[in-house]
Amino acid sequence: MKHIEAELKRLIIDIFELEGIHPEDIISDAPLFGAGLGLDSIDALELGLALKRKYHIKIDAYSSDLIEHFASVRNLAAFIASQQETQIV
Repeated sequence: MKHIEAELKRLIIDIFELEGIHPEDIISDAPLFGAGLGLDSIDALELGLALKRKYHIKIDAYSSDLIEHFASVRNLAAFIASQQETQIV
């Protein structure tokens, strides 16, 4: 799952054009929104679309777990890994 975390950090930097930030600067457990990277709800939509395109996963906007999935890079990586396992089975 570490490789997914690394991919996510690079993706976040690229789509939000976070100049001067390197993947190793993003702490996997740090919050993505608010006090963490400072992403907002519009950024969440953009990130969700990027995840769908890159990983071909389904994101249920009405899922009660959605906030938890998007809470950190580590949570997102776990969510993506679980979605990929579901697609393989």
